Amino acid sequence: MSKKWVRYEYAGEKGFGLLENDTIHCHTGDMYRSPEISENSLRVDEVNLLAPCEPTKIVAMWNNFHALAKAQDLERPEFPFYFLKPESCVSGHGAEIMHPHGYDGRLIYEGELGVVIGKTCKGVNRDNIADYIFGYTCINDVTAIHLLFKYDAFPQWTRAKSFDSFGIIGPCIAQLDNPDALRVRTLVNGEERQNYPISDMFFSPMELVSLISGDMTLHAGDVIACGTSLGVKTMKPDTVVDIEIEGIGTLTNFYQPARL
Repeated sequence: MSKKWVRYEYAGEKGFGLLENDTIHCHTGDMYRSPEISENSLRVDEVNLLAPCEPTKIVAMWNNFHALAKAQDLERPEFPFYFLKPESCVSGHGAEIMHPHGYDGRLIYEGELGVVIGKTCKGVNRDNIADYIFGYTCINDVTAIHLLFKYDAFPQWTRAKSFDSFGIIGPCIAQLDNPDALRVRTLVNGEERQNYPISDMFFSPMELVSLISGDMTLHAGDVIACGTSLGVKTMKPDTVVDIEIEGIGTLTNFYQPARL
């Protein structure tokens, strides 16, 4: 069984630990560098789960799946096409997806696999990249879709994807041996909307870490969102979105009519 790390808030204090069934075995120190187990344990139902990491940035992919590229008549990219989402947009399992003030368009969900970096990573080749990956998580890359191409002069990738609550990560970070064997499922109010294999990616999770680390330094806790495939649609208010990846868990969030 893979190790599953979570961050939580309990009695006004933040902590982290290993999740086993419904129990969190609390740890102290640095989650990425030799964490030490404590004598305390907590039940999942008595804590507020936080995003399992605190990234300095989310590096998010576009056009990284064969099936979606074929459906949209897109060419295979020569290198990963990506944009950045800031740390301020991050939220966790159970959090509300907020509708931005002054934006009257719709929001879309995107179920994705996330790669969490475990230590400073710069220019690392593919053969050694596993040493720099802490684990894998579920992502909901929320987008204000009608803002994205509103202005012909400059597509609004960063703005459309960076509002508070638009970078949802969780519920845990799972340490897995073979991410290429995973499947991503997205359910909207219990109805399956996405179900696709990670093996359909143009650039695998480990290839992405290697290639992106050639462009920029990645720090412990940073996240690479591997991109999404077919099945993305807009969300209506009062919607529950579940991103499910076997071996990691289910990331659940709510889209309500309340606005930022």
